[in-house]
Amino acid sequence: MGRWALDVAFVWKAVLTLGLVLLYYCFSIGITFYNKWLTKSFHFPLFMTMLHLAVIFLFSALSRTLVQCSSHRARVVLSWTDYLKRVAPTALATALDVGLSNWSFLYITVSLYTMTKSSAVLFILIFSLIFKLEELRAALVLVVLLIAGGLFMFTYKSTQFNMKGFSLVLGASFIGGIRWTLTQMLLQKAELGLQNPIDTMFHLQPLMFLGLFPLFAVFEGHGAAPVGTWESLPWRDSRLRFGFLGVPPGFPNLQPHSLHCWHF
Repeated sequence: MGRWALDVAFVWKAVLTLGLVLLYYCFSIGITFYNKWLTKSFHFPLFMTMLHLAVIFLFSALSRTLVQCSSHRARVVLSWTDYLKRVAPTALATALDVGLSNWSFLYITVSLYTMTKSSAVLFILIFSLIFKLEELRAALVLVVLLIAGGLFMFTYKSTQFNMKGFSLVLGASFIGGIRWTLTQMLLQKAELGLQNPIDTMFHLQPLMFLGLFPLFAVFEGHGAAPVGTWESLPWRDSRLRFGFLGVPPGFPNLQPHSLHCWHF
């Protein structure tokens, strides 16, 4: 009886994990095409990203408040010391990863983006070894190379090359390696209490917003964009208006395996 219950629990956990991974990929693929579609008519990707961050923060704050009222348990709030020392590096790396990725859509196709972004797993492996989160094993290196090689071949010769866009997304991939390594270290620190992804997003978004603001001010400030761009935007398009507020990129900010920690 005990063995049967153990098998059922294992199968249920495997099915749940697979379902969460598939759900993550659906949102990840969807947000990629959505961002590319949006940048065709809205040429301010950094402002778009900052607006998404603000929306995510508001929704995460609302979620925390509702859960706290229903459960009568206080949610975790970090001290300023822990916030700036532990969360700030992860927030800055995440902001640059997402911001540069969205910025690259002004210059490259989704195919080139996917092909270049596939190098992120290599940088994740490198930084996980540097921070001693993983041990160097031949099997691990082989799996990472197969994943990156498969994604590269899937999109090979199916795109138009642009050096500026390529450099942006390659930089995002490099920073993404730092981002995911720091994120894992942040989530695994039990004393911080950020195992819940809603709490993690609530603490990350303000620093991500501030970290991305200097780039926005320099490259998308007055004089950096073509005259009349703001006036020519298709604000009458309900899909565009809904897109800014209804499709925030919250899921790609978290690792797939962290979704199972969503408990209250």
